[in-house]
Amino acid sequence: MAKKTVKDLDVKGKKVIVRADLNVPHKGSEITNDNRVKAAVPTLKYLVDNGAKVILMSHLGKVKTEEDKAKNDLGIVAPRLQELLPEATVKFCPVTRGAELEEMVAALQPGEILLMQNTRYEKGESKNDPELGQYWASLGDMFVEDAFGSVHRAHASTVGIPSNLPENALGFLVEKEVTMLGRAVDEPVSPFVAILGGAKVSDKIAVIENMLDKADKVIVGGGMAYTFMKAMGHEVGNSLLEEDKIELAKTIMAKGGDKLILPVDNVVADKFANDAEVKVVDRDIPEGWMGLDIGPKSIELFKETLQGAKTVVWNGPMGVFEMPNFAKGTLAVCEAISELPDAVTVIGGGDSAAAAIQLGFEDKFSHISTGGGASLEYMEGKVLPGIAIITEA
Repeated sequence: MAKKTVKDLDVKGKKVIVRADLNVPHKGSEITNDNRVKAAVPTLKYLVDNGAKVILMSHLGKVKTEEDKAKNDLGIVAPRLQELLPEATVKFCPVTRGAELEEMVAALQPGEILLMQNTRYEKGESKNDPELGQYWASLGDMFVEDAFGSVHRAHASTVGIPSNLPENALGFLVEKEVTMLGRAVDEPVSPFVAILGGAKVSDKIAVIENMLDKADKVIVGGGMAYTFMKAMGHEVGNSLLEEDKIELAKTIMAKGGDKLILPVDNVVADKFANDAEVKVVDRDIPEGWMGLDIGPKSIELFKETLQGAKTVVWNGPMGVFEMPNFAKGTLAVCEAISELPDAVTVIGGGDSAAAAIQLGFEDKFSHISTGGGASLEYMEGKVLPGIAIITEA
């Protein structure tokens, strides 16, 4: 999937619309984690250094009501962006269309960045309203897609704008995501091991099936493993269970055969709390107890399965890693992957990325994806509309 990148564009003196992912967690006007702002900097710096006039767009949170608008005002990001890009002048436009926005765009000088208000202030954004996409496109000369967290959505800002601006390209962040996920999922070096965790089988059905076609081994942990255990005829106590997915789990197990690696023991608790009474049991979980992590035998089995792997893709934690007593499985998987010599190791965003960062493994992987939903859909083998629309190189 060779797409044009920002380096293929002649941006000097041009108005370049950049769709970034500035959807930061925040309390009021205080940003509690600025990783997404930092991730946007390389592309913005390149454009500023090369004399572009940058019109920067992003969504922030969900916007359904006037209260949501007040809570998710993108203006909170502008000061942090200015700190991270001292060589640029960062301005903020509090509206998403109209005379004020158009005048601020017209006044832009090379090396300046105009951050526009939250794209979701416009109802037509998530519906990819053709008029809105056309209007936003009319503000610029070129478009750069750098919001990997949003490329799986066909919105006005991700698909509508580039549909109307033939001079378009990927930014550095999305380019890296496509390259690394492509290497891991589409062109893996064998042995290829996929590790899938998280709460529900229903969230990961397509990923499990796609990975069983591509990988040498598929390890399944986390809450969704209990549906498989029930499908094998084991008792799961009060563990997370999708009764309506038991037959599907049987079908997946039949298809997977010895490719599919499931936990052989569990860390169980008498309540969903870090201070719960805890014990380790094999596959049958007693009534009144719930599985909250994989057990020591499963950790050894998963480590053994990972031995010699040259490509590893991981999506979803092995247990309730937010509670220290149930983080051991996820921590052990992190360690085992991080110690593989010469392997391409990719975390597909979301909770597994949060776990790796929280547990101190941020620099130990080839790549940690910035988009949970987008990387999951990539692993399912789906087309990502925000990337598909970008001009081929």
